[in-house]
Amino acid sequence: MPRINNKIFYENAIKRYGCTAKGLNWNSKQSQHTRFEVIHELLADHLPSSSIIDAGCGFGDLYLFLQQKGSLPRKYVGYDMLQEAIFVAHKRTKQQCVHKDILNDDLDFADFYVASGSMNILNRAETFLFIRRCFEVSKKGFVFNMLRGEEKEGHFNYFLPEEIEEHVSDFVYDVEIYDGYMDGDFTVFLKKEGV
Repeated sequence: MPRINNKIFYENAIKRYGCTAKGLNWNSKQSQHTRFEVIHELLADHLPSSSIIDAGCGFGDLYLFLQQKGSLPRKYVGYDMLQEAIFVAHKRTKQQCVHKDILNDDLDFADFYVASGSMNILNRAETFLFIRRCFEVSKKGFVFNMLRGEEKEGHFNYFLPEEIEEHVSDFVYDVEIYDGYMDGDFTVFLKKEGV
């Protein structure tokens, strides 16, 4: 059972803050960009020749960030479960943006899956399912960030890096954890063999 209704959680924030970082329940545009910077550093060498699926693309902010960096992937597709977000993301990015529920819908293959903030309100079982499903359909790897901390009550989903490493050890070739770029956050790069 989810911690909170995902759709209502984001729809309420969008009503309050509009199509902004806060409208997607980010603390600030700066914290969102700090996370994007880490993702960019990890994938920069791969982007020109790779397809990317942004799992939980929101308003397409990751694509716009990469565009501003002059570092776009060969192909970008955004997935989100909110119709309003998909509409705005497509309008902003002019890229393919698709209504998808990562936990339940069929997912397309891509070189890399990326998820920034997409698992922050899932429960633990849903988080592990989300990770496994995205990794299974990525040809080269999956990059995602998590809120760092001990599991606690409330809206948000916290993990310690070692919990993620332990969970993926049976199906991932290589795991890289990036920590220390921002309090209360870490990024994981699950790699397929040869990447």
